[in-house]
Formats: sequence, structure tokens, C-alpha cells
Amino acid sequence: MRGGRSRLRAPAGVNALAGLVVLAGTLTAAGDDSGLSAEWPTSEFHFARLAYSDIGGYGPSGGYGYWTVDYPDAEYHFTEGVGRLTRIDIGRQARIVPLTDDTIFDYPWLYAVEVGYWHLSDAEAARLREYLLRGGFLMVDDFHGTAQWAGFLESMKRVFPDRPIIDIPDGDEVLHVLYDVDERIQIPGIRSILFGQTHEEDGVEPRWAGVYDDHGRLMVAINHNMDLGDAWEHANDPRYPEPMTALAYRFAVNYAIYAMTH
Repeated sequence: MRGGRSRLRAPAGVNALAGLVVLAGTLTAAGDDSGLSAEWPTSEFHFARLAYSDIGGYGPSGGYGYWTVDYPDAEYHFTEGVGRLTRIDIGRQARIVPLTDDTIFDYPWLYAVEVGYWHLSDAEAARLREYLLRGGFLMVDDFHGTAQWAGFLESMKRVFPDRPIIDIPDGDEVLHVLYDVDERIQIPGIRSILFGQTHEEDGVEPRWAGVYDDHGRLMVAINHNMDLGDAWEHANDPRYPEPMTALAYRFAVNYAIYAMTH
């Protein structure tokens, strides 16, 4: 992380977990930081940002749309943090992964931002369903309030019409795979902090929810009424509270290791 923070020693046990190469053969598009050209993974793990169609009419093939929020600073700080906190072989160059491209299956972990405004086509919904059922992991973040929840749900229900969204229980492995993230405090965006609050719109209560497969594996980690991307992006900004950035990093590490080992 920028700003002269001290290098953190990797916690015990991470080396063994990081050595597990995930789903590489079963999970094949990724773009580099300058565009959406297909590119193979070059490391065990990459920050892979999902590019999707949204209500503004922007699709996954362009450089605009709600999916671009916090890019590329969130990627940079996430990568630096996970690289320092673990021994995961994390690629220093993040990826942009269009939902419509087959190389999505090369990446075990995807990050989707502002999903209250996504508007998946039938083809995108089918592709995301296939990706998740084949072992992929999706983290959704930075959407707030009842209206954005309804927008998220409209597309999510077309991905999984028959799978419920449930609150992640305290004992779920995703909350304990490395760090015990028992603190259910709201992780806000920086603009909320500057206005002296932690919520946006009517999203006062934070929610950690998910969609599970038939074997109890978490496929979709839903961070509603929170903005972990801002917590990573502003990791070196003195205006953003350090305890919330630290918690966001613990979630990031847990999500990454869970995706790589389940």
C-alpha cells in the first residue's frame, strides 16, 4: 500500500492454503488494465473485475458503465494488501473480465460493483449461472438501499430463479477461513464518511448475504449497504478510518482464500 505503511508478515498457515491452485482446469477473458482484450492469467490469483450490461445501456465490451466504479485504485490497493497479508501468488496486474467472454472460466474469483444498476441479458445471466455452478465465486459490493436491492435482485433471480438469498451465518467458513471476521460493522464509502454517516440512501443496516450451491458452498457473497471497494481504494487516505480499511482487507483475504479452496 502506498503511504509508507509497514510490510506485514504473512499469518501462519497461509502458505499452505495459497499453494492450492484452484479450479484452473475447470473454471477460460480477461482484459489487462488498458482494455478488454483476452489475456490468460499469469499468476495463481488476480483481482478480476466483472464487466456487465447495466441500466444505462452500457455493455461489458466498453470502458464505461457502473462496473468501472473505483477502477483502478481499488484493484491496486486490494492487490498490494492481499500480497502483503498472505503468500498468495497474486498478479500485480488486475484483470477486467467481460461476462460474455469464455475466458471468465479462468478466474475463480470475480468482483462486481454497483450491482444495483446491472441489467444482465439472458445470455449474461446464463453465463454467470454456468460460471458459478462450475465452481466460480462472485463478490458483489457497493450497492445501497431498497431501490438498488430491487435492481440487483431482478437480474440475480434470472441467474438463479430457484435459489434463495440468505444471510451468511456467523459460523460460515467464509468468515473464518483465515481471519475471524465477527465484526458486522458497516463499511462505508468515503463520501458517506465525509458527510458524517456510514450509510447511503435508505441503506442503514449492513447485510452480509449469499447464494449457496447444493453442497453448501458459497457462490455469491453479497455485501449490501457497504462499500469495501472504497475502503480498499482509500487505504492510504487519512480521511478514511483505518479500522474499516483493516476490516475490509480481512474480508478480502477470506473471500480470496475461500474462492481458491472451495
